[in-house]
Amino acid sequence: MNKEDLFRGCLIGGAAGDALGYTVEFWGEREIFREYGSRGITAYEKARGLARISDDTQMTMFTAAGLIKGEPYAVNVYRSYLDWLGTQERDADVLRGHRPATWLSGAEGLYARRAPGGTCLSALRSGAMGTMDKPLNNSKGCGGVMRSAPAGLIAGSDEKAEERAALLGAQVSVITHGHPLGYLPGAALAHIVWQLTHSENSSVRKAAADTADVLQTLFAGDAYLPRFLETMKKAVELADNGLTDLENIHALGEGWVGDEALFIGLYCAVRYSEDIDSALIAAVNHRGDSDSTGAVAGNIVGAHLGMSGIPEKYTKDLELTDEILTLADDLLRYDHDAQMNEAVKSDPEWVRKYCVSEI
Repeated sequence: MNKEDLFRGCLIGGAAGDALGYTVEFWGEREIFREYGSRGITAYEKARGLARISDDTQMTMFTAAGLIKGEPYAVNVYRSYLDWLGTQERDADVLRGHRPATWLSGAEGLYARRAPGGTCLSALRSGAMGTMDKPLNNSKGCGGVMRSAPAGLIAGSDEKAEERAALLGAQVSVITHGHPLGYLPGAALAHIVWQLTHSENSSVRKAAADTADVLQTLFAGDAYLPRFLETMKKAVELADNGLTDLENIHALGEGWVGDEALFIGLYCAVRYSEDIDSALIAAVNHRGDSDSTGAVAGNIVGAHLGMSGIPEKYTKDLELTDEILTLADDLLRYDHDAQMNEAVKSDPEWVRKYCVSEI
């Protein structure tokens, strides 16, 4: 297992699904299939030669950068999200006195509004950081899950790593989305990603089953958990039936809320676990939140196949590829295991990138 390839595959796969789906995010199915034919959109629509990512990948990148800063992870991710807010709304009151958290705040290509989620913006403007004990709102939108995959990459490989992955996924999601169905999907996606990148011979199907067991332990007693796990199991089972992708996706929802986005992405990832092209095409060609469901499917299958398993049509001309790959490599280099070594804090490269406000 080449971890570098898997980490890169996870982030590039997510960005690819996001970019493919971004074009048709607010389209109805009749409009999609009329414009692109019976399979729907199957290749990037480019602007100035590039396939544009949406806020989903932007926030995934800022999640990664915040996590690489180390503990306290959630606080550093929150600070990184304020950096993202600055790329969207430079005059936001909460940014007065805020200093850049990481090098990513200087990436010029991120200063672009790509349909940013209203809940993410309003939560960050509030000046407070949501937690599971003190949520900011009751939102269960998909803005939490679509950015949580890096939590599974940073979590390390010690005996507490798999629970850490799921907990981090929830913690980065609840910063802006306070309903359990806003952060439980983040926990699930992060743990699935951890399983695929840190466990030998883990299939997407097995990763989903193991994730259900871990969530049952970590979030025992949550009133929404039984139904969440029941439907997650259903998403996996649907992959084996003879119905069309669109019929199965309709049975799971539209993806505008967090649990539905996870279920649709997971369904596509299980059905097409060895074929990311088919997984992404299925994940985006529906009437719902196409870029978010595409991103989730891409994160999962990319973590399973690695970047070497992603066709060139998705890796060529993808916006901000260099920055995404840098983050993937740094998540591997500075994961939780490494962060426990004091040598990291004296690494000039880490200091330059992730302590910019302290230099």
